[in-house]
Amino acid sequence: MSKVREMKNIYRNESGITGLETAIILIAFVVVAAVFAYTVLSAGLFSSQKSQEAVYDALDETRSTIQPSGSMILYDADNNESVDRIDITFKLAMNGEPMDFTPNSGTTAGQNLMIICYQDASQWKKDMEWSLTKLGYSDSDNLMENDESFLITIANLESGTTNGLNPDLQRNTTFAIEVKPPQGAAILMERTTPREIDMVMNLH
Repeated sequence: MSKVREMKNIYRNESGITGLETAIILIAFVVVAAVFAYTVLSAGLFSSQKSQEAVYDALDETRSTIQPSGSMILYDADNNESVDRIDITFKLAMNGEPMDFTPNSGTTAGQNLMIICYQDASQWKKDMEWSLTKLGYSDSDNLMENDESFLITIANLESGTTNGLNPDLQRNTTFAIEVKPPQGAAILMERTTPREIDMVMNLH
């Protein structure tokens, strides 16, 4: 008889989880999973976007937007066996962005974004003074655009002058001119002066 009573008690106890409670628990799990998935996806997309921006920034930094056009010309105007002036012509690289060539001389001294440095075995000169001459077709501003060519002149190189080198740039000397634009990669041009210093020298 006791077993029969226990069985009756089991059947009388109808407490349990209803369908509504089950649905609520299931919905809660779905919501939590959705929020977790959204968080993971958002973090992945953000990380991918940052990686893409880093790649584009690196490409902008490494891609030169200007390039030399022609040879580097050296002058010894007073014929004293020392270079006193360097001329270099530049143009935009293919699909390059317009570049500010405000010169570091005269009324615009110190306003330049283009930095030009000189280096040889004995010295390094940073942010040298230089002037600008526009060649061929060009508009009135100092912004180099497509189909424009600008001649940069680095003058007064002899000791005691504005850009004075010490020692002077003379025969059989390896030197480098580094041009640092406001954006894009720097351009390094290394040359060696000939055995004899002429009044005009073309260094390819």
